[in-house]
Amino acid sequence: MASTALEELHPPLGEESLGVVHGKLGMWTFLVMDAMTFAGFLAGYARLRWGVGGGADIPWPYPYDTFGQVGIQLTAFNTFILVCSSVSMVHSLAAALKGNMKTAQNWMLATIIGGLFFLGIQGFEWTHLIKDIFFNGDIKNVNFAATFFCLTGFHGCHVAVGVIYNLIMFLGMRSGKIHQGNASLVEIAGLYWHFVDLVWILVFTFVYLI
Repeated sequence: MASTALEELHPPLGEESLGVVHGKLGMWTFLVMDAMTFAGFLAGYARLRWGVGGGADIPWPYPYDTFGQVGIQLTAFNTFILVCSSVSMVHSLAAALKGNMKTAQNWMLATIIGGLFFLGIQGFEWTHLIKDIFFNGDIKNVNFAATFFCLTGFHGCHVAVGVIYNLIMFLGMRSGKIHQGNASLVEIAGLYWHFVDLVWILVFTFVYLI
């Protein structure tokens, strides 16, 4: 009885009085701030592209003219891979919550592979654009080049960090340090990964489709 009263006054370590894990609260705080950074990038892109005088001297290139049909389809496929990696993250968390850590490891490994696949395709795309288009002077609007590399590069850094983060989760599961009792760690990693996925859908829509 006394123990219960003490727990009510002093919640277990890692939890707020409302039952919110500290790590989850910290991750949500970080994601809100990070979302504002991405919003600033996207707002800058929109202002340069559609603002008054944004492309009056040098027309803003159309996505199809810049990336080509094959390039857009490749990036759409890359987007699909990233979305699938979010699905595998959901399965990893569900398995961890049930205590099936072997299955959780496998799904987390699939998430990592999806992230690496995304980065590989993005690296291939950057190499092609830099060598075959930008350096050849086919794209003369420097605002487009700057915003494209800033947006996709900043997001690519997030994906790279997410892959490292997920790898740590995978190794933690494999060593037994992450188990059913602290599966909230996987949930926190999932919040970050889903955010990266959602932001890319916005970037893909703005830069490659509109």
